[in-house]
Amino acid sequence: MSAEPSSLREAHRKPFILGLTGSIGMGKSAVAAMFKGLGVPVFDADAAVHELQGPGGALLGPIERAFPGTTGPAGVDRQKLGAAVFGIPDALKRLEVIVHPEVAEMRRAFLADNACAPLIVFDIPLLFEKTAEHGLDAVLVVSAPSAMQRERVLARPGMSEAKFAQILSLQMPDAEKRARADHVIDTGTSLAETRHAVQRLVHRLTGTQK
Repeated sequence: MSAEPSSLREAHRKPFILGLTGSIGMGKSAVAAMFKGLGVPVFDADAAVHELQGPGGALLGPIERAFPGTTGPAGVDRQKLGAAVFGIPDALKRLEVIVHPEVAEMRRAFLADNACAPLIVFDIPLLFEKTAEHGLDAVLVVSAPSAMQRERVLARPGMSEAKFAQILSLQMPDAEKRARADHVIDTGTSLAETRHAVQRLVHRLTGTQK
């Protein structure tokens, strides 16, 4: 992957596609919001899943057939579905086979709708874990010190030490993500410093500032 937009890409006016990822509690959502604040189109994979699993969502039927009793008038009951797949690899794979193609179609439509943008961000939580690098020009990893990550995550409602450990076991270690990234933004600093880092990266990738 190239970390800089090439002259060939500029000649064809194709957006530079940046994959955004990071482990739980690293501040990825805050960084995604900063990109949006700068006018960069951001495709949120998690938000797409929520839409597909919400009231009248396209995935309600397939999920109910695969996991009976996990949906209702309000859409997917995330607690029930989570209990049906969490820590069960075969069940999780069955769910992914249902979900991933629909999310990919939404992502293609988003790309088409924003084809004139110089930069597009694909917010993909498990980008490396699910080998979702295909079609990206570069990958940005959002990171923070492990103590700060732990503090952020354990402050979430319903989170426990055991659940946190289980989630971490399913995610690639932060050090490995950082090593594989084209860009890293540290959210262990102040919000202002993080925002400046995002601004610098946008300028760099769009060629608006050297």
